[in-house]
Amino acid sequence: MSANSTALADLSRLQAWLSSQLGPQRSFHISTVQGGASNLIYRIDYNGAAYALRRPPAVANDASSNNILREMRLLKAIGATSIPHTRLVAGCEDSEVIGVPFALLEWHSGFTGKNPLPADVAPNPEAHRQLAHELIDALAELANADWKAIGLEDFGKPERFLERQVSRWSSQLERYKVREIPGLEALGRWLAEHTPHMQRSALIHGDYQFINVMYEGSAPVRLTAIVDWEMATIGDPLLDLGWALAGWQDPGEDATFADYIDWQWMPARTELAARYAKKTGLGLDHLPYYMALAMYKLAIIMEGAYARYKAGKSDHPVHARMEIDVPKMIQRGLRFAAQLS
Repeated sequence: MSANSTALADLSRLQAWLSSQLGPQRSFHISTVQGGASNLIYRIDYNGAAYALRRPPAVANDASSNNILREMRLLKAIGATSIPHTRLVAGCEDSEVIGVPFALLEWHSGFTGKNPLPADVAPNPEAHRQLAHELIDALAELANADWKAIGLEDFGKPERFLERQVSRWSSQLERYKVREIPGLEALGRWLAEHTPHMQRSALIHGDYQFINVMYEGSAPVRLTAIVDWEMATIGDPLLDLGWALAGWQDPGEDATFADYIDWQWMPARTELAARYAKKTGLGLDHLPYYMALAMYKLAIIMEGAYARYKAGKSDHPVHARMEIDVPKMIQRGLRFAAQLS
């Protein structure tokens, strides 16, 4: 057991639960993989097999953004589909085991789309193109999935999904507002006044980008899992595309908030949008709207992280950085809006 695994207060209860799910314990080791800015992930080695334990953070920015129970339901539903994902091994809804509900997932040994990339991928121009193409192809697979057929009829409220977005996120901001953000109200008004018609509803991820997918291989690179589904719902699939492309850095553009990956050799935003349109049949006349909405939503979510930092409830450097990054996101959203005005 690693020293920083102590966020799980009572390991004996966890071990008893694992035994009930995986059989009598012969060997056990737990270590922290990720924690602090997102959901907490632990690697568990149990009887010679590796698993990932995923649980909500100790303090959530907003209760609705970290619903592990919804995520477990979703993973069960997509288990038999071709949507790439990490398999749900077992789920625990009983908060008595570790203090919160949690999911036990298969361990994925690939890599996430962020620096440092594997040594045989980082310097490879073709591998970079494949990273991007696989990202879009998996998103198209998600958009094309028959969500009703897999039992997700009541997983979201697709009716007037776009029309509700500004009020939904502005209401969340009011719960932790700590400052005025230049351009926020103007962007919200523009979004409300220019809402396009939703072409069709789909299962959407809600935070679709390189850091929430996993790959295997070098060349060719293969996307093998979409991860971190806690913001998933039923809504407009173009919001996922807008989210993925809003942080994209085309050649010659200034660095974006998505500075976790080297954008050199990546395909242009227009190429990826056309690839998505061909695979889904969706029209992209209003794509700048969806990128602007993605910036509005992301800025408000990350302002919650900054509010925690201001209140002394977080010392995470990413949260501190939002003092500057959130206003930049709003300005980026306004620039996308200007493309349609």
